[in-house]
Amino acid sequence: MIQVDSHHHVWRVARGDYGWLTPDLPIYRDYMLDDLRPLLGEITATVLVQAAPTEAETAFMLTVARDSRGVVRGVVGWTDLAAPNAAARVVDLARAPELKGLRPMLQGIADTDWILRPAAQPALVAMTQCGLRFDALIKPHHLPNLLSLAARHPRLPIVIDHAAKPAIAYGAFDPWADDIARVARETGAHCKLSGLVSEAVPHWQHDDLRRTTDHLIACFGPARLMWGSDWPVVELAGGYTRWRAATDHLLAGLDVPGRDAILGGTACIFYGLGEAA
Repeated sequence: MIQVDSHHHVWRVARGDYGWLTPDLPIYRDYMLDDLRPLLGEITATVLVQAAPTEAETAFMLTVARDSRGVVRGVVGWTDLAAPNAAARVVDLARAPELKGLRPMLQGIADTDWILRPAAQPALVAMTQCGLRFDALIKPHHLPNLLSLAARHPRLPIVIDHAAKPAIAYGAFDPWADDIARVARETGAHCKLSGLVSEAVPHWQHDDLRRTTDHLIACFGPARLMWGSDWPVVELAGGYTRWRAATDHLLAGLDVPGRDAILGGTACIFYGLGEAA
């Protein structure tokens, strides 16, 4: 079974549109695909995800994918879904075979209901018609709105990035656990097993993550759960290699087909990665 990193970034600081990436952060430097390759091990395919709310970054990522010699099999880009011409922009962006989805940076938008505004609905319809996926970059308080989004657009494939960022370090299991279980039960949404170490205590151990990962496996099952590194952000929370090793430990109780699904099969199916091989 192919192994996939379903969620990583690259960036070149001089491009200047990463508003959240400030000089005080240890990851304030360029991170490109050649920096990631030595960490991949048996992983042979990746999904490159936007880190800046600009179409210029989407074009940059598409170039990285085309030059990756088959490693980056899919790109999740960005366009302003509430712009007056958003539907047309979605159709235009979808012409790139490497583009598999779009991601508004909902976690940073003050209005929790932004994605439910009338202005965003034509773009979401266009995404569905173009076969694009919706990456939901959200926090726990957005989960109830995800139910509404899925009800309005039942054919739009949705994946929850970083499991909606549960506050693991603070032991805040509920109401996140109940809300994400309801999303899993009442919608066809998928979920990424990614970003969890960034929400844990700085010197996290496997058991700090187990309650959360066990809950996600129970809610979504391996067929709707996919592993991602969130590199290079993960370098702030133990690093790529440590997170990957922890994943192997946390998934040890699953059978081989279940582990294969989470570590690659689910992402291949959800994102249609074979189309850009």
